[in-house]
Amino acid sequence: MYLPDRRADVESIELTAEDGTIRVEGDVGTLEELPALEADPRTGAHRVPAFRYAELRATLEDRRIPFEDRVLSLEELPSLHSAYELRPYQKEALEAWLGTDRWAENGDEHAPAGVLELPTGSGKTVIAIKAIERLSVPTLVVVPTIDLLEQWAGELEREFDRPIGRFGGGEQRMAAITVSTYDSAYLKADSVCDRFGFVVFDEVHHLGGVSYRDIARLLAAPARLGLTATFERPDGAHEVLAEIVGPLSSRVGVDDLAGEHLADYDLKRLEVTLTPEERAEYDHNQEVFTDYLARSNIQLRSGSDYQELVKRSGTDPRAREALLAKQRAREIVYGSEAKLDALEGVLADHRDDRVIVFTAYNDLVYDVAERFLIPAITHRTGTGERREILERFREGTYSRVVTSNVLDEGVDVPDANVAVVLSGSGSEREFTQRLGRILRPKSDGGRALLYEVVSDDTAEERVSRRRRYPRV
Repeated sequence: MYLPDRRADVESIELTAEDGTIRVEGDVGTLEELPALEADPRTGAHRVPAFRYAELRATLEDRRIPFEDRVLSLEELPSLHSAYELRPYQKEALEAWLGTDRWAENGDEHAPAGVLELPTGSGKTVIAIKAIERLSVPTLVVVPTIDLLEQWAGELEREFDRPIGRFGGGEQRMAAITVSTYDSAYLKADSVCDRFGFVVFDEVHHLGGVSYRDIARLLAAPARLGLTATFERPDGAHEVLAEIVGPLSSRVGVDDLAGEHLADYDLKRLEVTLTPEERAEYDHNQEVFTDYLARSNIQLRSGSDYQELVKRSGTDPRAREALLAKQRAREIVYGSEAKLDALEGVLADHRDDRVIVFTAYNDLVYDVAERFLIPAITHRTGTGERREILERFREGTYSRVVTSNVLDEGVDVPDANVAVVLSGSGSEREFTQRLGRILRPKSDGGRALLYEVVSDDTAEERVSRRRRYPRV
């Protein structure tokens, strides 16, 4: 790469990666103040540690020094997509980190670098997955244990639907996205220094150890993200982390998340598409409803406006027809074939989990119960039968339940760890507080997971946004 607006009085410089360093060839006279630039008497070139790559390139650009960049050798990746949706504080943390990007003006190339400090259980992994999605470049994730390696690898495979490399646990297999233990990364960093554009350090405080620091120093990856619940170390090693990973870019404390934000579940939003027949019927019924509102000069700004429309339907046949059309449109959206197909996929992915399926309509409850042979709970379910279903769910005899009203009755199901919302109201209270009480972490410390299945390009999208982010 040659800078277009370069100084003509300076010789072009060439940058290449070599054994955990950046080899700098050419006139380095204007780079003398650059920290860690050292002459290499064996080759006549100069070198800097690989982690200085982003700083070196930024310096060259700032001084308009022409250079050819041959440092990174990255596999082409398609744009990645994760179904996770960030909560407001997670989004703020991600945006704060992205705001450190030193190459933001260079097209598709990015070099944000920093550490996020968030409490345990606040979803740091989800933020990292969304960061990987945003950058969509070859990424190395470094974790402290084999268990975490397997958890990360499994999650990344599910999210991005691609093979994930592993360094550790008896495997040394590299892929565009690779997860490594700190021990394996320490042994491999110099040999793969040019193969990743992004590196994520989970539990980044481990890098404070003298040996592990070399992992960050030997990698050229310009984009760097550290995750931790405790950035500062008593020995002052966090100052080293700020140098080799990046400064603390966002800090969220436990008190900041007390209440609704420190929930115990993560959210995945699955968008599905109506069939052509469903779409035609949906559009027709929506048109009947909206045409009546337009002809009658009615605007639905609140629940009381809707109640007034219901009252009018008692004496106005056209109002009744409009309400029935609206009801039919909702039933099409909430019970679409694609939603049931999506539910089938979720149930297959969570065979070993305890799953609750929530819907807004009893008919859909029974459709789900019949199709997937799942016990159902509705207002029609007798007290004794309901108690028996929930007790068997608690003890593990049943691993799945479908319901339209468990939330309304405040039933506590502490061992549920996966929920699927096929349909619901726009109530934030229903969506967050009640689900938050029902979905608890598993006894082993795992997080619960909430799937929201939404029919795209329908009124349900607005309902979904309103119930999740009513004040955003």
